[in-house]
This record gives sequence, structure tokens and C-alpha cells, in this order.
Amino acid sequence: MNITDFSRDFFSLDGKNAIVTGGNTGLGQAFSLALAKAGANVFVPALAEDDGDTRRLIEAEGRRMEFLEADITGPGVPRQVVQSCVDAFGTVDILVNSAGISKLADVQDFGRAEWDPMVSVNLTAAFELAHEAIAHMIPQRSGKIINIASMFSFLGGQWSPAYAATKHGIVGFTKAYCDELAQHNIQVNAIAPGYFATKITEATRSDPETNQRVLDHIPAGRWGEVADLMGATVFLASRASDYVNGHVLAVDGGYLVR
Repeated sequence: MNITDFSRDFFSLDGKNAIVTGGNTGLGQAFSLALAKAGANVFVPALAEDDGDTRRLIEAEGRRMEFLEADITGPGVPRQVVQSCVDAFGTVDILVNSAGISKLADVQDFGRAEWDPMVSVNLTAAFELAHEAIAHMIPQRSGKIINIASMFSFLGGQWSPAYAATKHGIVGFTKAYCDELAQHNIQVNAIAPGYFATKITEATRSDPETNQRVLDHIPAGRWGEVADLMGATVFLASRASDYVNGHVLAVDGGYLVR
């Protein structure tokens, strides 16, 4: 590619088809809408459909959304998800492994009952979905896999050893898949969100002491808004990032530097 060839079209996702797990709520909704605004159709597997808001937002961009009620940890479900996307849209070009769960408990109270579900959703399902997606991406010699990491991909993870372990695991998985798939023109990267103003963090933000403790650690001086993740999503899903591979992009307002 010559430098004169570069244009805004490198960020276009026109004609592309994406799977976003858990893509109808929270951060997942922002990933879905970002891809739709850039031109992609979006296939959303989730435990339950939202009130239709996500579909309305995507269709307002002139793009299609298909929803599949599914537990992505179920036997055979990842293959069903990927094949359903291909059946609906014709291809799978982008996979965003967004679905994730977290449960907090003191370490002495954190046993297999807490550990196993998080490993299944946060790590194993992401692996199985990517494994199914690359069966389509390799023959077409193109694909983008975006795994959602976390600040706990870099830090300890007080009160949640399973969450920290799975998010560290997601980074290792991202790098391992990059190492083998780059030769097929498939880019595998991760986004590590910092502290974002979502329903999950509402209790923390509503407590003045804990809210200030978080803000004191963020050079930007504010919680992230879900829209702050949209540019990174489009970049990693688009042609603009074709030589970015195995990277973990922190979107954290500078949290990791302080």
C-alpha cells in the first residue's frame, strides 16, 4: 500500500458482518452500535433480548441486526452462533467477544461454584467462538477478532480471582491466536476498558468515598462513557488496523500509568 492510498474508507465497515456477544446491553451495546455506524450488520447472541433499543439504534443506521437467544457456554452453541450469523448475513468478518460476568467474594469464600461460571463465560466461550469463526475467516483470508480484556488483565483482582484469571487468560489467548492466524490475514486484538459509567459500576459511583478513590487513579479525572470505546472498536475492526495484531489497547483515561 502506498501512503497516498490511505483515506477515511480504511475505517469503513460497509459490507462487513459482525458477531458481538452480549451486544445488546452495557459496553456490548456500544460495540454493536459502533460497528453499525461504520457500516456493518450485527449478529447478537445473548441470554435475553433487550427492550428493542439496540435493534432500533442499529436499524436507524440502515444496518441489519439479528438476535439469537443463547447461552454461549452451552454445548454446541458457539458453532450455532457462528453458523447462524453466516446463514443470516452470508459471512462472519468480525467477532467481538464482549460477554462477561464477574462475582466478588473474599478469597477464602471463593470456590469452584464462583470460579467455574466465570471461566466458562469469560474465557472458554470466547475461545470456542473464535475457533468456530476462524473456520470461515481462514478460507476468505480476512477476519477481525476483538477480545474484551480489562484493567484486571494487568492487575491483581482483589475479591475476584476468577475474573482476573480469565482476563489475564484473554490476553494470552489473543496473543496465541495472533501468532498463528496473522499468516491468514486475520487480526486478533483486545480492548481493555478502564472504569466506565455503567449499571455495573453504579453502586461504586454512588458512594462518594469509593467514587473519589477511583477518580483519583484516573489522570483524565472522569469515568469513561461507553461512547469512549466506539472509536477503538471501529479501528480494530477495520482495514485501518490491518498491521495491528496481538495488541491489547487500553481505553482507560490513563488509569494504568498512575
